[in-house]
Amino acid sequence: MNREGHDNVSFFYGTEVEHTPALGKKTLFVVGVHSEADIAQHIYGCEHIYFGANQSFPNYDTDARGWLDWENMIQPFLAAGYLCTLDIDVKCVEGLLETGLTEHHNFISMISVKLPYIRQLGYNAVLKLDDRDFDATNPGVWCHSIHELQNRNHFTDWSKYTKDETL
Repeated sequence: MNREGHDNVSFFYGTEVEHTPALGKKTLFVVGVHSEADIAQHIYGCEHIYFGANQSFPNYDTDARGWLDWENMIQPFLAAGYLCTLDIDVKCVEGLLETGLTEHHNFISMISVKLPYIRQLGYNAVLKLDDRDFDATNPGVWCHSIHELQNRNHFTDWSKYTKDETL
């Protein structure tokens, strides 16, 4: 991710600004995979850890070896009671479900769906939450108006992401 002031950054602090259960919490943001010890030395005073920050999670689908590194990094902090987010691309959801992460009540799956030029899609654009095939894993599909999804109460302006403190 091209983000000013974040070149070669592994960790940074900030207040969670995205509209998740961690909104407003002091957060340690973790870019890439790190040891439990490296993360623990930076966690002081934080209630929330945001893994995969700056879009650093690779696009693993079900690559068990790649997922294992991330799962092993996150599990100790879930067990310790921290609220933990993992930011992944929508393509990675099935791989996530192969881990044990979603079984924790303090885990937040941040599923990133890239929609460039969203305002140019038009008033009638719809986001369809579908299944991988007809009647495969979900009871049906959910369709949401893109216009209605752009509700101000769920919007985070890019300027909110500029108050972080890099380590």
